[in-house]
Amino acid sequence: MDQRKLSRFRQRLMDEKRSIEQRLADSDHYSLMDQMSDSISEFSMYDNHPADVGSEMFEREKDLALYNLDRETLREIDQALKRMEAGKYGICTVCGQPIAAERLEAVPQAATCKEHAPAPVINQQRPVEEDFLQPPFGRTSMDEQEDKNAFDGEDAWQIVESWGTSSTPFSFADNDKTSYEDMYIEADEPDGFVEPVEQIGYTDIHGGTSPEHVRFMRSGTFEEYMRKGEGVGNFLDWEDYENERAEREGREDLL
Repeated sequence: MDQRKLSRFRQRLMDEKRSIEQRLADSDHYSLMDQMSDSISEFSMYDNHPADVGSEMFEREKDLALYNLDRETLREIDQALKRMEAGKYGICTVCGQPIAAERLEAVPQAATCKEHAPAPVINQQRPVEEDFLQPPFGRTSMDEQEDKNAFDGEDAWQIVESWGTSSTPFSFADNDKTSYEDMYIEADEPDGFVEPVEQIGYTDIHGGTSPEHVRFMRSGTFEEYMRKGEGVGNFLDWEDYENERAEREGREDLL
C-alpha cells in the first residue's frame, strides 16, 4: 500500500478513535448513569409490570448496545494502528492476502478480507420447552385418537385465537380469507355440537322417564333433514315403533 493511502487511513482511524474516546469519557452520552425510574417519574420500578416499562427497557438496552459497540470498535482501531506500525496493515490476518481497497474504505479497521470476515454470531439455541411441547399440542391433542372426543389443547387454543391475534387476512399464503372470523384453526368447524342434526330431550314437571313423558326439542337442521325425506320413519309414535319392531323381529310379545 502506498504511503498516501496509508496516511489517509491512519488519519481516519485517529479521527474515529478520538470521537469514540470522547463519547466514552462523557458519562451522560449513553445515559447509563440515569435511573430508569427518572424517565417515568416513579420513585421505584418494583411495582411496575415489565410491559409498563417496555419502552424504557428498550432504550436502556439500546444504550448498552451502543456503549459496547463503541468499546469494541475502539479495540479494533487500536489493533489496526498497531498493524500499521508493524507494516502489516491491509493484510488479512487469516490468509495473508491483501484486503480489498473497497473493504478498507468501508471499514478502515478491518483485520480480515471479505472471505474471512467473522460471521455474525447467531444464537441457534431453542427454548427447552419446545422439545417438551413438540409437536404443537402434542401432549394434549386428541385428534389422532379415534376413541377420544374430549376438549383438548387444540380446542383451548381455538377459543383463545378466535378472540383475535396480530394476524390479518393478508397474512395467509392462500389469500382467500375475507373475514377475521375465518382466520383461526379449523374456523369452519361446527361449534357447540357434535352432529349437525341435534335434539334436546326433556320431560314434564314430574320428571317421568317413560316413553309417554319424554319429548324432544328438534333443531332447525333436524326439521330440514326431515323435510328432505332423509329421516323418514323417525316421527313414529312409540306404539307404532313397537309394532314395527315386533313385525320385523317376529316377536309377538311386543304386541
